[in-house]
Amino acid sequence: MLKLTDTTVKFGAFEALSKINIDVQEGELVVLLGANGAGKSTIFNTISGLNKPASGEITFLGKRVNGYSPDRMVKEGIVQCPEGKKLFPDMSVQQNLMMGGFVHRRHKGQLKDSLEEVYELFPILKEKRENAAGSLSGGQQQMVAIGRALMARPKLIMLDEPSIGLAPLIVEQMFSTIKQINQSGTTVLLAEQNANAALKIAGRAYVIENGSVVLQGRSEELFNNDAIRKAYIGA
Repeated sequence: MLKLTDTTVKFGAFEALSKINIDVQEGELVVLLGANGAGKSTIFNTISGLNKPASGEITFLGKRVNGYSPDRMVKEGIVQCPEGKKLFPDMSVQQNLMMGGFVHRRHKGQLKDSLEEVYELFPILKEKRENAAGSLSGGQQQMVAIGRALMARPKLIMLDEPSIGLAPLIVEQMFSTIKQINQSGTTVLLAEQNANAALKIAGRAYVIENGSVVLQGRSEELFNNDAIRKAYIGA
């Protein structure tokens, strides 16, 4: 579904990504593991069209998408849920969600269906739909951010550090929801520092360090890898 081949990204003389090779099959839940600053968000921003590769190729559903603008990528079916939520805090929950459906604004019935699907996934958001998004708890704001991304009806959703800053119980609920989103038919690419939780729901994983893929494999293999457990799981 998605394939990055020898993708390199430079910011001036600095090489942020070095010959990245990643593939995601339709229906998969794949996780990018790595510490803060490893390059996970740069990979996401490059797939989204926010960064332009210096070399290499990105293909989506067999089509070369290098150089596509971010709005074109959303129309193609790739939607990013950014780290830090990036909500409009003074707008209501429902207004924030509707912003995610902007590309489908001419299809009123589809927008209504998408909104109901989000409220079914996150019932608390329906209760608080008129509340300012900035007044919600951290976990509820993350629900809004994910819901907003789902409003664009993505074929592939990229979730950047969805567990960051959340209480352990909320993290567990969030990962359960991410698994549910995947099982409902949406392909998921997840970037996470919380390897313990991410490897439990993902099928495959890539380990990112200093802008390079240093390890990849099935989740259970990496979970049982001593070096990975020591570096990312603390066991």
